[in-house]
Amino acid sequence: MSAFAARAVVADLRDRIRQFDDRTARDRAVLPFGVPEIDDRLPGGGLALASLHEVCGGGNDAVEGAAAMLFAAGIAARTKGQVLWCLTRPDLFAPALAQAGLAPGRVIYVEAGDEKSLLLCFEEGLRHGGLGAVVAEVARLSMTASRRLQLAAEAGGTLAIALRRLRHRAEVDAFAQPSAAVTRWRVAVRPSVALPVPGIGRAQWHLQLVRCRAGAAADFDVEASDAEGRIAFSSRLADRSPETHLGRFGASA
Repeated sequence: MSAFAARAVVADLRDRIRQFDDRTARDRAVLPFGVPEIDDRLPGGGLALASLHEVCGGGNDAVEGAAAMLFAAGIAARTKGQVLWCLTRPDLFAPALAQAGLAPGRVIYVEAGDEKSLLLCFEEGLRHGGLGAVVAEVARLSMTASRRLQLAAEAGGTLAIALRRLRHRAEVDAFAQPSAAVTRWRVAVRPSVALPVPGIGRAQWHLQLVRCRAGAAADFDVEASDAEGRIAFSSRLADRSPETHLGRFGASA
């Protein structure tokens, strides 16, 4: 082999190693909540960016479904770049997303005709690689579909949020079936903190980290997403030890 050919081979190997290192760093990147009580429970100190995460309401009613939507919007708001939001029903309220930090100008909406088309849009958006996050409102998510989405998120280096929206009260728990998602979150509504004057205080949520790959399940009482997409440790628990309110649940597959 000539010296020129040898240098070409070495340069090619260096490029391949550099690409691998870049992908490894990207895959390990996380999005912290900025709440130590939560971040300390997550591997790497936050939500893995190049990964699939599932979010659902604590019940089958519209109120807790809306809370789950705002939780997902707050996460997406803290990423960089445009956010692709896939849905099958045109019932998303953009001003509510803005209150959770996700400005209308950052959101690209895709209305799919059915669940199958929605999952295809979800996957293609993740593989694009140029988006901050992709959120999709899905009623059903099989293990096979979740694996495809997880691989697509890894390939595109994009945060994926499957927002589980049950259509009927009679439907089973959204997390009853196994999933390849890295984390699974359930959001329940709690009464807001009383104000010293007439009015309604900041919304309160009870978050359940139902599953966390390489981590433990837990639950947290938090204040809802603010105008920057950030949640906060509940003021109700400010004078209590974290161990008194962090419960554990059996992790689902």
